[in-house]
Amino acid sequence: MKILVTSSGKTLESAVDPRFGRSVGFIVYDTDTETFQAYDNTQNLNAAQGAGIQAAGAVSRTGAKCVLTGHCGPKAYRALIAAGIEVFVGVDGTVKEAIDRYRTGKLSTASGPDVEGHW
Repeated sequence: MKILVTSSGKTLESAVDPRFGRSVGFIVYDTDTETFQAYDNTQNLNAAQGAGIQAAGAVSRTGAKCVLTGHCGPKAYRALIAAGIEVFVGVDGTVKEAIDRYRTGKLSTASGPDVEGHW
C-alpha cells in the first residue's frame, strides 16, 4: 500500500509539511517494497486558488491510499474522499515518524477538513 505524507523535503527525515495543497512536496512510501519516492508540489505553492484540488489530483495519480498531513481544507478533503483516499490530519514530526505512527495505528482518520480554504 502507498502512503503519501506532505513533506518539507525529499527524505524520510524531512519534517511533515503542515499544509496539504500548498505543501513543498510529497513523499510516497510503499509499505510493500519499503521504498519511497519524493514528488515536488511547487506549482501549487503560490496558486491563487485550487491548490488543494490540484494536489488531490496529484495524490490520486500516485496510487496512494491515504494522506498524512498537518491540515486539510474543505475542497481538498472532498476531492480526496471522492477518490477513495483516507485523510489523516494533525500529523507532525518527520515523515518517517508519521509513517511509523500510521503503521502502528496511532493516527485517526479525519472526519472532515480541519481548516478553511486558502490556508
